[in-house]
Amino acid sequence: MSAQAPGAVPPGGERPRRSLLVLLPVLVFAVLAVAFFVRLRSGADPAALPSALIGKPVPAFALPPVSGLLADGKPVPGLSSADLKGQVTVLNVFASWCAPCQVEHPMLMRLAQEPGIRLVGIDYKDPGDAGRRWLERNGLPFAAVGADTSGRAGIDLGVYGVPETFIIGPDGVIRDKLVGIVTPENYASVLGRIRAAGRSPPVTN
Repeated sequence: MSAQAPGAVPPGGERPRRSLLVLLPVLVFAVLAVAFFVRLRSGADPAALPSALIGKPVPAFALPPVSGLLADGKPVPGLSSADLKGQVTVLNVFASWCAPCQVEHPMLMRLAQEPGIRLVGIDYKDPGDAGRRWLERNGLPFAAVGADTSGRAGIDLGVYGVPETFIIGPDGVIRDKLVGIVTPENYASVLGRIRAAGRSPPVTN
């Protein structure tokens, strides 16, 4: 019987199969990371992923204000689903621990200056006063901010990764959902979708 040469592959190819199994999770992670980075930098339309809630009323919720958050020396109110009627409202779900939220925030500050747009926020699963300190540091674009410390409202809205933004019609019905960040590249497209929600007729179920 001849001796097996050093480094030869065992019968059945066991060593290559084991190596592939070890490398597979690393390759999957790398592909996902590259895809996220490309999406982040490309300015692709953030409404690419649909939501099952589009065309349906906003799920009922009532969130307290972010403790200690002030605007012009007055407390910023909390947020409930009842507040999302009467005019087109843009609802942004954010968190202080969310790196993409940091990138998006200047665009929200810009959006808040657009005439006829009401922008409100949900501070999602932020511990302690982290959300308040983050908004004080980066600027407050929101007319109202609800503190969703448990994440319950986010779950009901179908949030699976912040930031997410909902465009809500005057009738309280979700007209659109933007998944991903608002960027200088897609800002005009996002603004157009918001304006379109105000022109479209109420949704009847």
